[in-house]
Amino acid sequence: MKKLLIFAICAFVGVACAPRTEKSADEKTPREIAGEYLLKDYDPVSIFNVPVTLVDRAKYGVIDMHSHDYNDADPEKIAAWVKTMDECNIRHTHVMHCEWIGAPFEESIAAYGKYPDRFSVWCSLDYTDIEAEDWEERAKAHLDRCKALGAFGIGEMVDKGLGDVYARPVKGTHIHLDHPKMQSVLEYAGKLGMPISIHVGEPIWMYEPIDLHNDGLMNGANWAVDTTVEGCYDYDGVMECFVNAAKAHPNTPFIACHYLNMSHDWERLGKILDECPNVYVDISARIGESAATPRATRRFIEKYADRIFYGTDNGTSADMYRFTFRILETADEHIYQPDFGYHWAYSAFDLPDKVLRKIYYENAEKFIKKYKN
Repeated sequence: MKKLLIFAICAFVGVACAPRTEKSADEKTPREIAGEYLLKDYDPVSIFNVPVTLVDRAKYGVIDMHSHDYNDADPEKIAAWVKTMDECNIRHTHVMHCEWIGAPFEESIAAYGKYPDRFSVWCSLDYTDIEAEDWEERAKAHLDRCKALGAFGIGEMVDKGLGDVYARPVKGTHIHLDHPKMQSVLEYAGKLGMPISIHVGEPIWMYEPIDLHNDGLMNGANWAVDTTVEGCYDYDGVMECFVNAAKAHPNTPFIACHYLNMSHDWERLGKILDECPNVYVDISARIGESAATPRATRRFIEKYADRIFYGTDNGTSADMYRFTFRILETADEHIYQPDFGYHWAYSAFDLPDKVLRKIYYENAEKFIKKYKN
């Protein structure tokens, strides 16, 4: 019996270790096959048998502090959006008005004004002839007019490095928050009780070299910021500019969109919130970045739960809302969502009810009560 067992083992080893037969000229190895795929086309399907939790409606009624006039003030499209909001438990939406999307401000404010309990509209600054001596007074008068029409605040402003290029009717290219003429206007916004929603920078990968070491290479390549352009600030430059402005105008409230594009460094963002009590953040359009580090993100959200608003900035579809609910409410993990352009899988935050209520609506209710016309 012992001899038979030894013979069987030797036979198996001999088969296992036998050299492969010669492959044909057109036969490729698995490694060669894998080498033919491009990283940008990588579209994995999870093989993990883990929970998949679909959340059709938010657990609590939501106030979305960051959306846009995706409907170009079209009454039928706005009505359809309201229906979707009802289905997903979105109570109220703040509509940012800027150059790249939407109808003129007057049309937007009139169209969304038909649903005063469901929408608030924000306006842009007007940079027309900013070099003229009277620009500051004209800019303030513009804010007076927009507020009288019903504007809740100013936004979405943006500075990814080249200044406020979202503004209308004239872009504020090379106009940063540290521009001398901006100071009295920023101060005046605070006196009017008009918060400023501002998009500062982009995720850090967009400023890193586009090479094999860039952690967010695919998204970084798509949204890369060319800081070699004259007058363009780099990542640290736009962040320093923003923080200095927030400190210089403590009575002006700022909502830094997208976690201030700092979800790669929660410690740094926390320090900014500690130093600037007039700064808040929204979570809009940064699921892909924040859900890459779910435990660190949850720790940050729990610590600064009073300073964070829910926001989307991703259109008006029910699926979009429901994916954000899944990330915030469930404990699901290893979730692929190719829409955000990264190569990694996401994991949800499983936030406690106390924190969910603050982010979904309590913080926004307090903020709106303080600054509503």
